[in-house]
Amino acid sequence: MAAKEALFLFLLLLSFTPETILLVHGNQKTWCVAKPSSDQATLLANINYACSQVDCRVMQKGCPCSSPETLINRASIAMNLYYQSRGKNHWNCDFRNSGLIVVTDPSYGDCIYA
Repeated sequence: MAAKEALFLFLLLLSFTPETILLVHGNQKTWCVAKPSSDQATLLANINYACSQVDCRVMQKGCPCSSPETLINRASIAMNLYYQSRGKNHWNCDFRNSGLIVVTDPSYGDCIYA
């Protein structure tokens, strides 16, 4: 294996560790969303927990983030509200390993992720 390939694989493996999230997090805007592989019970628990800690009114009927009314969408919004309000630390997006920190803005339509 060439040195460049080995370095690439090493860096790729590092990308899956919490420590690497800190490197990405530096000066770059980040958001917390639900992992697509999360089951419905986990998503519902995440919504309930996050919304018990932060104001989730933006998801109420008629509000900008009220649709689509899927659990993964609602969980992502709630998890991000919690993550943003708690200082954007990687542990504030863990949610029992069901959260994912992203660098691509997940906002859509009038639903703006802070």
